[in-house]
Formats: sequence, structure tokens, C-alpha cells
Amino acid sequence: MDLSLAGDKKRPRRSSRARAPTTVGSFQHDILCIIFSLLDCFDLASCSVVCKSWSAIINNSKLLQLFYRKKWQTGLLGSSNRSKECPEESWKDYLEEMAVERHRLALQEGRIRVDHLRGHSVGGEQCRTKMGLLLTGVDDKVMRLWSLESYKCVGEYPIPDRVRLVDFDFDESKIVGLVGTRICIWRQNGIRRIFPSHEGTFSKGLCMRYCDPEAVVGCEDGTVRVFDMYSRKCSQIIRAHEGPVKCLCLSDDQLILSGSSLGDVTLSALSSGERVVKLRSQDSSGIKTLCFNPCSHQVFAGTATGYGLCWDLRMGLLWKTRVSQNSVYSMQHQRNDASTLAVGGIDGVLRLLNQSTGEVISRCILDGYLSPSSQNTLGATQRTRGRRLSEDTTIDSILRSCRPPITCLAVGMKKVITTHNSKYIRIWKFD
Repeated sequence: MDLSLAGDKKRPRRSSRARAPTTVGSFQHDILCIIFSLLDCFDLASCSVVCKSWSAIINNSKLLQLFYRKKWQTGLLGSSNRSKECPEESWKDYLEEMAVERHRLALQEGRIRVDHLRGHSVGGEQCRTKMGLLLTGVDDKVMRLWSLESYKCVGEYPIPDRVRLVDFDFDESKIVGLVGTRICIWRQNGIRRIFPSHEGTFSKGLCMRYCDPEAVVGCEDGTVRVFDMYSRKCSQIIRAHEGPVKCLCLSDDQLILSGSSLGDVTLSALSSGERVVKLRSQDSSGIKTLCFNPCSHQVFAGTATGYGLCWDLRMGLLWKTRVSQNSVYSMQHQRNDASTLAVGGIDGVLRLLNQSTGEVISRCILDGYLSPSSQNTLGATQRTRGRRLSEDTTIDSILRSCRPPITCLAVGMKKVITTHNSKYIRIWKFD
């Protein structure tokens, strides 16, 4: 059986006396090819959305394309008006749809395991996840980058003394942070740190999002300021709100979404700085968190009084749901998933919502206790269970130790990562 998934390139014949040098990259590629050849199609679908390199190997696999072509030709996939040739786009769409469906079923019905990762010496308040990596930090003056596969710390990025880290983001090569009144950059592949010298550019930044080459900062004076990371200058000042900008998110088509302490959401064009749309929540308590789903053109917001809201940019307000009796701090969804929304807040309950209706599908809490033996070792992990609450369960009757406040969350394939302003990062895995 040919286990190579890399294509039909012939490998050179090697002499018994001398072996050709093998790079680490090609060695890892061959191992992944062998592993992927042993997986079923559902697992491959999940693997294809882990990172770009895995996706490239799987999407270019001859074995998998042959498997899909047979399914296509027998009518198990696609429409009755299909062509004889199986389009490559359909193969990629098929893998993506399978992965997203498996993710949806796992979050809504699967068993819950919770891995507790000792990530910081004091409170870890925020988290971001991309490409199988997790970035955490805020209070202990250092950001840490973790592998979600091994839970090993793959990078540490210290914060300048006497300056508070407000917010951060990252991409494949760099960490970008809002530190005091500066935008700072840390390179992932080295210890060099680049600190732009433009202090005092804005009075107080409250939130930040980054999409190369721009860092977008929401400010206390109601403005959204766009910084070009290459020129190190503020390229735009957008008068977005009357009150402080509390949260931001960026869309793939160059839109800036910002939420204010006065309860409204504004969409502005990144290219021109013009305000495009203003969405009103009718909740003066303020917007605490935002996320945008480009698949459905829907904007989701959480408020300080526990409401979740959803607008369709083509139709207006779709739903408004009282998610919690307390403030909602964070909400996110897996990229390309238009079904399930993860929500967390001050009451410590991880909620899963139907994106289309706002219905609370499931409420999850911890179901177990941590052993004190591993609490002092950075990077140590423990596993407990999670459980879903019945509809008639009263939140106040549950011990606070089982539901520490969720300060931030991030969503990966069949998992949700939460921070609690504590030493532990929790990775909720849904099987």
C-alpha cells in the first residue's frame, strides 16, 4: 500500500554507502503522510482545519482525492447534475463541511473533558488561538505561546516594566500587543523585540485587534485608531462612538466592528475610515464583546447586563436573548461554523448558543476538583470532567469553584479554551 500522500513525485534512490541528507521539514512531512493515510475521512476533515501545513498535505493527497472521486462517481456526494470530473473545490468544501458538522455535534452533544493547564504565576485574563497555538497572558507581565497539542510552552514574551498589557493578538510570525500607550511587536522566531517610539499617540487604549499590516485600537475617547505596523504611524482616526470603545473585531473584507460603553455597535471601512452602519442594541449598559461570522454576515454582541444579540448585516436585528443574569465577557465561534456560538461571562457557565435563533443549547460547568500537588509547576496539567446542566438547574445553587468567572474564551475544533483571571487555562474538549 502506498502511504505517501504528498503527490506522485518519485523519490531518488539512495546508495547503501551514503545517504542523502533529510531535512527536518521533509521528515515531519513524511511522518504526517503516513499518519494521515491511517485516518478515516471524518478525522481527516478535522485535521484539515488545524493549520495551513496540514491542510496543504491533505488537500494535495492523491489517496484522499481518489477516495472522494469514487464517492462522487457513485452519487454519494454532490448533485445529480455532477460532471464526470470531480472538481477540486468540491473536495475541499466536502472536507470543511464534514469538519464543521463534527465540531457542531461534539459541542452540542459530546462528552466533556477539561484539561487544566498551569499557565501563569498570577491571573491569566485573556487568550487567543490560531494554527494550533494558544497565546495567553495579561497580569503576570509575560505572554506565553502554547502548543494545543502538547501543552508545551513554545515562547515567552515579557512586558516592559511598569507598563500594563491591555490586549494582544498574533499571526504566524509575530506577537502584537497594546502596552500602555504603545503598540509593541515581538518576533516569534527570536528574542528580538521591536518597540515603536511613538508614546502618547492616544490617551488610553481599551482594546486591540491585529490584521497584518494594521493594528486597530479602540480608545477611551470614542475613537478607533489604525496603526500601520511598517511605517509605525497612526494612519487613520475614526470617530466611531460618543463613549469609550470597549471591544473590537475585524472582518475579512476590511470592516472594523466596534462596540461602545453606551450600547451601540459601529461598522467602519478600514480602507477609508468612513462609518458604514450603526447598530443599536437598546441596552445602555454597554457592549462587552463582539464577534463576526463572515459565512452568515452576522454580528454577535454580549452586554454588561447579560444579553446576547445578533444582527444580520443584510436584515437588521435577528434576536436578543437574556443569556445570563450577569455580564457577558466573551463570545466566539469556530471559523466557518454558522451553527454554534460559545459564550462566557461573570457567572462562570460556558454556554453554547444556536447562532440562528439565540437559543441556549447547552450550559457547561466543571465536574471535579484539582489536586493541589501540581499547582506550583508552570506547564503542569490535570484533567477533570465537565458536565451539562439540566434546564431546571439554578446557577446560584452551584459552587463557585465549579464555575469561576470566564474572562475570555477562544474556540478551536471540538474545543473551547477559557481563561478565568487565575493561574489556570482550561481547555474544554468535546468528544
